[in-house]
Amino acid sequence: MSKEQKFKSLSWEDFQALGSPENVPQFEDNETDESSDLSVFTIRIHLEKKHRGGKTASIIRGIELPDDALKDLGKELKKACGVGGSTKDGEIIIQGDKRDRIKEILLKKGAKDVKFSGG
Repeated sequence: MSKEQKFKSLSWEDFQALGSPENVPQFEDNETDESSDLSVFTIRIHLEKKHRGGKTASIIRGIELPDDALKDLGKELKKACGVGGSTKDGEIIIQGDKRDRIKEILLKKGAKDVKFSGG
């Protein structure tokens, strides 16, 4: 890309077509603290050993948040438990048997229906 292409000057009509910052439509910030909206979900915490080389993992299912919010919640849970994990296919996977700690954290965040399931 040459300098002439990089710094192309605009005509007044082109500049006006871009619009003014004052004319930009204002969107309401609909992002509420989605983690506080956990009370509407039926959350189940499973314990699994399958396909993990004999190691246990706590799997949280039933939280139907957008991917970004689910990843943030997973990150917070991993940090609070002091272990690793991941977020895949609408599930949060936490390494090890941390079900008690996870349930405690989710209840503090406003979840109402949190139960253990499986192993």
